[in-house]
Amino acid sequence: MGLIMIFNTTSAEILDHSLSKSTHHALLKQIMYGGLGFLLGCCVWKLGYKRFIAWSPYLLLLFTILLALTLIPGIGKEVNGSRRWIGIGGFSFQPSEFVKYIVPTFLIYCFLPIDPSQLTLKGFLKLIGIVFIPILLILIEPNNGTAGVVSLMVVLACFLSRIKFKYWALPLVVMMTIGSISAYHLPYVTARLKVYLHPELDLQGKGHQPYQAKIAAGSGQLLGRGPGNSLQKLSYLPEAQNDYIAAIYAEEFGFLGVLGLIILYMIVAYCGFYIAYHAGNRQGFFLATLTIFLISFQAFMNLGVVSGLLPSTGLNLPFFSQGGTSLMANIFGLSLLLNISFDQNKESHASII
Repeated sequence: MGLIMIFNTTSAEILDHSLSKSTHHALLKQIMYGGLGFLLGCCVWKLGYKRFIAWSPYLLLLFTILLALTLIPGIGKEVNGSRRWIGIGGFSFQPSEFVKYIVPTFLIYCFLPIDPSQLTLKGFLKLIGIVFIPILLILIEPNNGTAGVVSLMVVLACFLSRIKFKYWALPLVVMMTIGSISAYHLPYVTARLKVYLHPELDLQGKGHQPYQAKIAAGSGQLLGRGPGNSLQKLSYLPEAQNDYIAAIYAEEFGFLGVLGLIILYMIVAYCGFYIAYHAGNRQGFFLATLTIFLISFQAFMNLGVVSGLLPSTGLNLPFFSQGGTSLMANIFGLSLLLNISFDQNKESHASII
């Protein structure tokens, strides 16, 4: 469904602007990234999730270096004022998409061998300091939405590992309170809040995409305009194939189509948490929980933004939006879940024998 919608939106943009690119350019590119993701998933299946956890410190170091490279002119690729990609020929790679999975896995690697009651504040701060480096680099890109998601995964890893609340929960509440009060008095923050609540106040700027997304979703009504019949994809909703692709989908397939899409994500979430609940060990439980939460949370945030319930976050819709590295990373996450499930079934079969 994602491939169909990517072809649908990108080909319309190319035809509308009379661009020289092929109408199949984005589709073929996404298929290629999907193929690379499949190969990566096969490697994960072969190596196993336990090896991924064991290698997480080295992977974190590697991707921290890659994040730093994105900020270097000539290596990092700048798009719309952000340096989030490393350009390789005609293709690009976004390291932060994999960091979403690597950072919580690194914390699992560090926290599980330690008795939470024996962990000192100094040791905890040392670990948080290590994972703060890639988060800081993501903020510098800038990519606030991804940095927020990675930070949330750190909090969830601390909660699941039963790290003392006074180490992370109390400082987090204090920092959020101070940050909220400070941000409220900043002019650009209040301006963004006004645009979020009333996008029609800035139709030529920040409010354009949210406003057009509401028009797209609302005009779909119950059954939609029909496949390929969206009007908003004709440059009214710019770059809809990325964060706002669900708005075009809602316009063409209506409320019932969106309901079906949400049910699909709910099925994926249920299967993921089922695998986590039946994992044979703590490593599998923690990794499966964090992985499926990450996929589900991104879907929730994206659909919330498209519907106007949440402010823009810059997070795409997993397996649906255009984004090659994102697709590879999410296939990587699903491969971890499948390997955890396979490992559990193998252990159960061995115990029966």
